[in-house]
Amino acid sequence: MSKVYRSELNPVDFLSRAAYIYPEKTAVVDGGRRYSYRELAQRSWRLANALRSAGLCKGDRVATLLFNSAPMLEAHFGVPAAGGVLVAVNNRLASAEVGYILRHSGARYLLLDAGLEALAAPADLTGVTVIRYAGTAGAGPADPYEEFLAAASPEMPASWLEHEEETISINYTSGTTGRPKGVQYTYRGAYLNALSEVIVGGLSADSVYLWTLPMFHCNGWCFPWAVTAVAARHVTMRAVDPGLVWGLIDSEGVTHYNGAPTVQLMVLNHPRAHPLDRPVTAMVAAAPPSPTLFARMSELNFRVVHVYGLTETYGPVTVCPEQDAWRELPLAQRARYLARQGQAYPTSDLVRVVDEQMNDVPLDGTTMGEVVMRGNNVMSGYFDDEEATGKAFAGGWFHSGDLAVWHPDGNIELRDRGKDIIISGGENISSIEVEQAICAHPAVLECAVVGIPHPHWGERPKAFVTLNEGAAATPEEIIAFCRDRLAHYKCPDAITFGPLPKTSTGKIQKFVLRQREWAGQDKQVGGV
Repeated sequence: MSKVYRSELNPVDFLSRAAYIYPEKTAVVDGGRRYSYRELAQRSWRLANALRSAGLCKGDRVATLLFNSAPMLEAHFGVPAAGGVLVAVNNRLASAEVGYILRHSGARYLLLDAGLEALAAPADLTGVTVIRYAGTAGAGPADPYEEFLAAASPEMPASWLEHEEETISINYTSGTTGRPKGVQYTYRGAYLNALSEVIVGGLSADSVYLWTLPMFHCNGWCFPWAVTAVAARHVTMRAVDPGLVWGLIDSEGVTHYNGAPTVQLMVLNHPRAHPLDRPVTAMVAAAPPSPTLFARMSELNFRVVHVYGLTETYGPVTVCPEQDAWRELPLAQRARYLARQGQAYPTSDLVRVVDEQMNDVPLDGTTMGEVVMRGNNVMSGYFDDEEATGKAFAGGWFHSGDLAVWHPDGNIELRDRGKDIIISGGENISSIEVEQAICAHPAVLECAVVGIPHPHWGERPKAFVTLNEGAAATPEEIIAFCRDRLAHYKCPDAITFGPLPKTSTGKIQKFVLRQREWAGQDKQVGGV
């Protein structure tokens, strides 16, 4: 018997509500196409019904290899509406990695953009039904994806959902330390995290959200569902183009976008960059951003919202909201406060920083420990990997592997990934602290700091630096700049200039730099 006072939390319901209340409102701008909320709903329901007609059973995995586009948005509603589990595959991976994810997830269906055919070609697609999409440039009446939709009913199918803790999607980690792991999101977690994004980002029915963030990344931090929950407008981008970002900010009235510090730097340093007439909210995540970056964004009238999380926490799970008292501070000091990771989202439990015995570290802003999380916005586990799930959930909390300090006001501040701490002569050096000091130099665009072997100290910091276009600086100048701002033992011994190796989602690959520097050594850690 159904309960009058309860319905299962389901992000699909956000679209049915938006289409009911705002049927004619523009939902999606996809290149030259515009879809209303009625059309987005009908297309999503057609996808759901077409998948069922093609034999989809409850729980079947439906993979996507798509760019940010209308079909990718439709998959976020149509696949769960059909009763399937969405597996949004990173379209920047190598073919072997794509093949592994398709095999491991047991995908039975694949929505494939024609522009990514070469990526999928080496994969064994035996038993996989492939639905091809001609792409933003070429989609039309003869497009296989469009034909797939056209043959199906536009009516919302009856839901097969029995419980909100069923899996809605599986998102694969980057796999930089081994095989990618499949992170399971629940209907409940996706629904609640979407509502948190609405609150934290300040989304409303008047918002215009620009898709600089890949929708394959943590389901776009749940923003396909969040933007739709308030019936705001989605503006898609196949790939980040900073010139186009500025064009769409001006022409579409963009109010929100998300991205890693690397993306923010691309936008800020483009020739079209200019002070904004109205604030644009930019949510920054993926790596601890430097106070210098915050200061530069603020000067152009971007409202910076700093968030932090992992794939295992549906994307961001903490935010550092600006306090009223901070607004009176000098810009540089205010930016330093905003660079902290803060505390939990409204729908998640407060995060902790703990020692090896799972005891809270002192709230002194100095003592380091591991960040642990629990609550509605932690994954239900790794798909088909009980051992990894048990290790991640040891002690009844999710272990992030990130090291942080806990400030007296309750906010946390990352100091490093556990493996990125540099131990020099028994002293712990935070690579993030050194990076932020270097990024304050006016010639520096971005940098990464790793420990390199040293015969006496065990290891010492080395910085890899990318300079701003047209800027110049010597290693000696940058080291001297650091020595004016940090304890001398924290300053890098060496500087190398050049582009930094990055993952497909824009994260700097410190392990690549570390492996290069420790080649020939027995272990990648100092011995003193």
